Amino acid sequence: MKIIADLHTHTVASGHAYSTVNEMAGEAGRKCLKALAITDHGPALPGGPHLYHFGAMRFIPSWIGGVRILRGVEANIIGTDGTLDMPESYLERLDFVLAGLHEGTGFDDHGIAGNTEALIRAMANPRVRAVAHSGNPVYPVHFEKLVQAAVDTGTALEINNASFCLSRTGSRPQCERLAELIARSGALVVVGSDAHIAQGVGEFGEAIAVLKQAGIPAEQVVNSSYDRLLRFLGLEDIPDPAGLTAPSQARHAPSAETRPG
Repeated sequence: MKIIADLHTHTVASGHAYSTVNEMAGEAGRKCLKALAITDHGPALPGGPHLYHFGAMRFIPSWIGGVRILRGVEANIIGTDGTLDMPESYLERLDFVLAGLHEGTGFDDHGIAGNTEALIRAMANPRVRAVAHSGNPVYPVHFEKLVQAAVDTGTALEINNASFCLSRTGSRPQCERLAELIARSGALVVVGSDAHIAQGVGEFGEAIAVLKQAGIPAEQVVNSSYDRLLRFLGLEDIPDPAGLTAPSQARHAPSAETRPG
């Protein structure tokens, strides 16, 4: 399975990441990705950017070095009613809204029932297109209910590569179980690197292995096809004004499928 877009990345704006937009886009091009979502944390996370950061993302070009740039956010769910830490007026300006539960944002563990309710209510917001790293054992959830809500709302569930090797210790068995339910239900899934430095962009090896193990076909993976990704996000196929494509700039780079995670 080939992943053509990294839908979960952080720049220096997140406060605890180490590369710029241009550096992240350059790495995406070298790794033959077609698109890159910049999903810096919402403002409730300590060190996160001010709301003005997201309002000003219009200054980021739609294409950088042959890579389609998606202006996004990893918004924080801050209440069991699904409230996010960004108002609708800001969310509607973005190409991609990823939402999740994070420590330090004011959302404490509400138990499996409260955590599940928070995610499901957030998924009811049509601006939220995907839920981030819901296999995190710090915030246990009822996976069957979560997956059913994903099917009902058309929201994608993320399999996050960093959860297997860099972040959220203990996530693997949770993510494997979630992947099995996704395969069975036909729910949509996105793959993200959760890169916090340019070198991490496009690293999907562990996540892809879990998808294969669960038997999830490419048709369920939103970012396994550029056309599928655009349809999912309701975006136009804007031509690259420079006439570049990432593969032509990185034709000797290893594929996103074969690199280790």
